[in-house]
Amino acid sequence: MVSFIADEFVYLHHECLYTMKKSEQYTGCTISPHKCKCFEKLTDEELKLLEDRSTMVNYQKGEIICKQGSFASHVMYMEHGLAKVYIDDGLNQLVLKIIPEGNLLGLSALSEDNNKFQYSAMAYIDSQIKEIDIHFFKQLLVQNPAFSKEVIDIMGSNSAQINGRFFCLTHKQSYGRLADILICLSDRIFKSEEFLLPLSRKDLAELSGLSSETVIRMLKKFHDDGLIQLDGKNFKILDYTRLKKVSETG
Repeated sequence: MVSFIADEFVYLHHECLYTMKKSEQYTGCTISPHKCKCFEKLTDEELKLLEDRSTMVNYQKGEIICKQGSFASHVMYMEHGLAKVYIDDGLNQLVLKIIPEGNLLGLSALSEDNNKFQYSAMAYIDSQIKEIDIHFFKQLLVQNPAFSKEVIDIMGSNSAQINGRFFCLTHKQSYGRLADILICLSDRIFKSEEFLLPLSRKDLAELSGLSSETVIRMLKKFHDDGLIQLDGKNFKILDYTRLKKVSETG
């Protein structure tokens, strides 16, 4: 009887691990799936004050939006555009995530113990960003619990996304990592299987933790295998199911 119970326990344990592995498909995607809805929680009066304490700034392609280590005087909301968030030590650079429109930058500087940007951000394309006074943003967090909860949810989702991304960068093979990025661009940025790719081969290499030469070779392999079609900036996923399979098993 004891042996039977022990065997049953081992079986259930392995079944649990199998189920967990099936359900937890980590992805190297650089974008959190969580939608920023915090401003929907503000009252009409708070929204008016927000406009008074914000300014709209345009950034050109390649322009630095914020610099790692500089004092954070504002939280940023991407109205239009696309930017990369990265850390560097002067020699090496590591891309943390991509920020498309409808997302916030600078949340890590909200802590009282940290008033500096923990990363840099650069515009991939011409972008428009609303810069919100950080002291007013903190005031909203204190006085509006619903707003505060939504910001916490955003930070939690961002953290989970980054954790999953770096799990993939250290455990997935190169083809799986590149497939992750291509699917991420399709699903979470352009929401289409056909779009103009604003990123260079070097940008794709940075995002997937590969060399530019490796990315060029792999894109040709995907193209020859009928997974994608790439003509200059024109990009199209031809076989989403197979590309997704590469992503999951890479």
